[in-house]
Amino acid sequence: MKIALVGYGKMGHMIEQCAKNAGHEVVVTIDTFAEDASVKIENGDTDAMVRAVKSSGAEGIIEFSHPTAVMQNIKALLPLGLPLVVGTTGWNDKKDEVNKFAADCGGVIMTSANFSIGVNMFYKIVAEAAKIMSEFSEYDVATWEAHHNQKADSPSGTAIEIARRIMENNPNKTQMVVDAFHERPAANELHVSSTRCGNIPGTHKVFFDSNADTIELTHTARSREGFANGAVKALEKLSSAVKTGKLTKGKLYGMEDLF
Repeated sequence: MKIALVGYGKMGHMIEQCAKNAGHEVVVTIDTFAEDASVKIENGDTDAMVRAVKSSGAEGIIEFSHPTAVMQNIKALLPLGLPLVVGTTGWNDKKDEVNKFAADCGGVIMTSANFSIGVNMFYKIVAEAAKIMSEFSEYDVATWEAHHNQKADSPSGTAIEIARRIMENNPNKTQMVVDAFHERPAANELHVSSTRCGNIPGTHKVFFDSNADTIELTHTARSREGFANGAVKALEKLSSAVKTGKLTKGKLYGMEDLF
């Protein structure tokens, strides 16, 4: 497949390598700051971005830019009609808007808070554990995550998705709290805490704690390679599913729709 990369930072470089390893051709890399991008555009110049994608002959797009740019990029790229995989996080509150826009323009888009296969398995493990532990009122639950100090959003999209899975399966937790507590937390509040430090690729923990003991579930990424490989696989599967009619255009999809 001929792939266009929008966003050519650390993740973009790794995605390019993973795509090439999988036998794909990266026909254009587009970025605002990266000096080695094949096309460097001014911040906010979505017309130049669209022209670059069109002229490249790309058959699919992977977007890993920045939370401040992701919505304008999505709205510019979706009408092209190419399979679009978005790895940029920080726009959870805009998903309904994007789904409607996809329906209006006939574009197809897939996103995930985390493309790692291991993380997506972790989601399922956390959901099942939360369901089991919700029956035991003596156990409280919280989640914590750590990432490198270059990450732009906090908490991470993955942490929010983990918290969502906990709340879906534990009716006692109805409110997510991502800020520091300045008073005793209410029983219905689920604390999602974050740390940004050094070069940590990503660590996520879920704690079930009682007077008697603590149960911890942990996912630790060794590198960004798992995320990059997952994004490439997602584009492969999205493109194939649209071609075979398994999925239709005009929708926003998630990992659960593909894997």
